[in-house]
Amino acid sequence: MVTDFTSVDLTGSVFEDVCLARARFHDVDLAGADFRLMNLTGVRIRDALLVDMDISGQIRNLRVNGVDVVPLVEGELNRRYPDRDKMTPADAGGFREAWDILERLWQQTVARARGMAPELLHERVDGEWSFIETLRHLVFATDAWVRRAVLGDPAPWDPLDLPNDGNSEPSIPCDREARPSLDEVLALRADRMTTVRQVLADLTDDSLAGRTVPVTEPGYPAPESFPVRRCLQAILTEEWEHRLYAERDFDLLQARPDGDS
Repeated sequence: MVTDFTSVDLTGSVFEDVCLARARFHDVDLAGADFRLMNLTGVRIRDALLVDMDISGQIRNLRVNGVDVVPLVEGELNRRYPDRDKMTPADAGGFREAWDILERLWQQTVARARGMAPELLHERVDGEWSFIETLRHLVFATDAWVRRAVLGDPAPWDPLDLPNDGNSEPSIPCDREARPSLDEVLALRADRMTTVRQVLADLTDDSLAGRTVPVTEPGYPAPESFPVRRCLQAILTEEWEHRLYAERDFDLLQARPDGDS
């Protein structure tokens, strides 16, 4: 069924798990709207008022007033974060170097977390994951893309694993309401980081160019063969981006009158 909304006030409406592919919006007021987990591939926006917007995500071939702004954004991000361009390595040695960088950066972020009030580590900022939830998700990412996809463990999960909000795979035990301590989740995280370090220590250029041996049991990711590079690149990207999210949220939490310095 296709519904037309013409001259209707839908202020405050919630659209969740809705398909609006090929929908047409004309003379629509979206001021103050919040978009999360959106697929905007192929979207065209014309004659729009784009003021005070904040966009984050996987961006490719984005033209603003006829200019592809992605190279400009990439250049600025690499200027702000000199190690960023090392997060897409070309060979096995580059992956090891990238992991060394990530371990060093995460040590700094964890040290910052230890200086904050424990309850702040469970607090969400603007609806995003808390710091503890972020660490739990990175454990899940390692379990999925390294322990399951690369190492072939069909069920590598820990009860504290935290999949993406849209991932309801029944084979993954997950208590989204769990509130482990920082030390508890860091112990789990240290185990997974050691696994990644060992996998990268054994990595060769030939194995990096190869494919995984698929598990046979259902789960996430799907029981199929993946390029090894894709699996390991997913880990680097998750580790890099989620640390930046955590630091961003720490800045906001500590800027509050009740935030620890």
